[in-house]
Amino acid sequence: MAALETNAAALALQALAWTLGDSHRASRLLDLTGLDPASLRARAGEPSLLAATLGFLEAHEPDLIACAEALDVKPAALVAARMALERA
Repeated sequence: MAALETNAAALALQALAWTLGDSHRASRLLDLTGLDPASLRARAGEPSLLAATLGFLEAHEPDLIACAEALDVKPAALVAARMALERA
């Protein structure tokens, strides 16, 4: 995995952890992806799942902004990470 993809994956994993830290948001993610908790755990490192998580945040701008603030990054960094993971 290239350095950009590694950084994108690390950022996306942080965003996934942040997403799962709120039960309502976690339930929405599971409902929208069709995953169950066991599948999510098993696939957490896959670029496609990480990109989907970031896309989930992008689809609801308040979540994207809140996540970016919590991770101390710009929202655009999360968007760029999704794009990098989609190319992986």
